[in-house]
Amino acid sequence: MSERRVVITGLGVVTAGGMGIAELFENICAKSQSVKRIDLFDPSGFGCQVAGQLGDFSARKFVPRSYRKAVKVMARDIEIAVAAADLAVRDAGITTRGIDEQNVDIESARLGCNIGAGLICADLNELGAAVNTSVTDGAFDFKKWGSEGINNLTPLWLLKYLPNMLACHVTIIHGAKGPSNTITCGEASGYLAAGEAARTIARGAADAAIAGGAESKVNPMNLLRQSLLGRVTTTGNDQPGQACKPFDADADGTVIGEGGGLLILEDQTRAASRSARIYAEFAGFGAACDPDGMNYLEAPKGNGLVRAISAAIADAGISPEQIDLVIPHGTGVPAEDAAEADALRRALGERAESVPVSPLTGGFGNLFAGAGAVQLAVAAMALHRQTIPPAVNYKKPNDACRLNVPKEPTEAKLQCVLCCIHATGGQDAAVVLKRYE
Repeated sequence: MSERRVVITGLGVVTAGGMGIAELFENICAKSQSVKRIDLFDPSGFGCQVAGQLGDFSARKFVPRSYRKAVKVMARDIEIAVAAADLAVRDAGITTRGIDEQNVDIESARLGCNIGAGLICADLNELGAAVNTSVTDGAFDFKKWGSEGINNLTPLWLLKYLPNMLACHVTIIHGAKGPSNTITCGEASGYLAAGEAARTIARGAADAAIAGGAESKVNPMNLLRQSLLGRVTTTGNDQPGQACKPFDADADGTVIGEGGGLLILEDQTRAASRSARIYAEFAGFGAACDPDGMNYLEAPKGNGLVRAISAAIADAGISPEQIDLVIPHGTGVPAEDAAEADALRRALGERAESVPVSPLTGGFGNLFAGAGAVQLAVAAMALHRQTIPPAVNYKKPNDACRLNVPKEPTEAKLQCVLCCIHATGGQDAAVVLKRYE
């Protein structure tokens, strides 16, 4: 039995650079800088004090009125996923239970949901207040915690911080009862979730799927982790918008961010039958794992990324010469950027010297588990609008990268776009999107 074609019909993105794909793409093309000084908490004790932070954001306006009480038990990562799902479903023109319960036009059992998630940080203020009630003579008292302190947390407290709760809330809201999964593989999570969803549709186990990833790193614990790992820039506090410079000669680290993207992947026949707007075809997918990981402290090799890119290109049935645009991860960590560039040269050969490579991280920060689906959404929009987006903050080429990084938006005849990402834990993934014909 031949596999079904899978297309992208809905794009939902939530980033500091824009809410919704139209706003985000316009801001990228305008080279808008959205990284600012952190105000969700006091960052003064950190070397890096800037982030791609969402503004006045709440999921309340993205959920049905009857579900708004549930927002109280959503961590920020969950709220981002719920908002992105609403934007994606509406953009696709599909009516789910979360849009209009009386006029649902897709069978619940045929709608899947795969979402990539990260390590959700507990609300330190909420947890700290409860812990403070469990102190005896200046020391934490486990017995007092069990009898009194824990009662200061809501009974549903733990449900705010489980990674699978992103998909849980999205499936409940939209009545998605088809194949569902949560993937926690660092920065590669969103790609892996989309790849699994595409294969689910291709083999006929679902007709459509909500797929992607979301994460918020803008909290003290995650900023501390990335600082201890030596990944964040410490020189951009005075000019936050210019702090992150992927593939640039002056790059010296990444910037944490929060956001994510969810896509509506759909069987091509179903999408065509309802005259849906089709942004792109999900043509190829590849994944790999390098046990050595992306060792940013020494000399990362990127072998897994080479295998993932090669697998995606082969799966799409094309050659490297047919790639018209690359949307890479581009963290702004010099060693990681150099390793990613090397992987592109090894996988694409001579084509790597001339193909436009457009990193997105400079504009709104590193979204970690949320990065992949945002990259895919921007790639789909680039195909749809036949426009190559520029790299925000790219000024001077890094000799260690040697890539063709565009500084301005450019109209072009785009047929195939390669998207790729690496995770410091060793997971790698790549996707090829084709212009729909």
